[in-house]
Amino acid sequence: MTRDIVIAPSILAANFAKLGEEIAAIDAAGADWIHCDVMDGHFVPNISFGADIIKAIRPITRKAFDVHLMIAPVDPYIEAFAKAGADIITVHAEAGPHLDRSLQAIGALGKKAGVSLCPATPETAIEHVLDRVDLILVMTVNPGFGGQSFLDSQIGKIRRIRSMIGGRPIRLEVDGGITRDNAAAVAAAGADTLVAGSAVFRGNDSADYARNIGAIRLAAEAGRVPNSAPPARAVETALR
Repeated sequence: MTRDIVIAPSILAANFAKLGEEIAAIDAAGADWIHCDVMDGHFVPNISFGADIIKAIRPITRKAFDVHLMIAPVDPYIEAFAKAGADIITVHAEAGPHLDRSLQAIGALGKKAGVSLCPATPETAIEHVLDRVDLILVMTVNPGFGGQSFLDSQIGKIRRIRSMIGGRPIRLEVDGGITRDNAAAVAAAGADTLVAGSAVFRGNDSADYARNIGAIRLAAEAGRVPNSAPPARAVETALR
């Protein structure tokens, strides 16, 4: 089943001095989801924000909050993020010994459940929980910092996970170094949901963000067509 391309800007790349304005800007710019990267300084080498920030920004937009928990242990915090307003809660396969239990807990709270894999983790780590998840997130950088370069080694993993999903109604998301230059390749491999941070929050306002989102979307949609690429003129138009 082919699903529409979803673009989920990561607010990790936003200007935190005016976070509310930035979220309103990407909402107006055509973001489909709002991606929230939560980092604990333990599971990954950085600290971002917690459930209180999610709660504070929740009233700004009606777009889905795609909350990516890069924290360990994760189970004690799932309910807090659910109550704060997360629509999708994604946990890492590497973050605890009982992945199936974590995914059940998310579902029991009425939220969509996601599972994420770091670059060195094989797709076999999730083969026994496929019927528990609504989303699989493939990290195409080592998690912890924004602005990293895309790891081409993950293209094959994306393709294999797409095959594993089969006819299940699971979204396949990629996060890390996504730009208009590699969006076609990840979509061609089977991804239908693209997280982009620096590539979206380049510029000064909603109009700039709209052009950036449009260029990524255009490239991804073209990548779904074999032997196709977005016309250079179309990409340039999207960037103007």
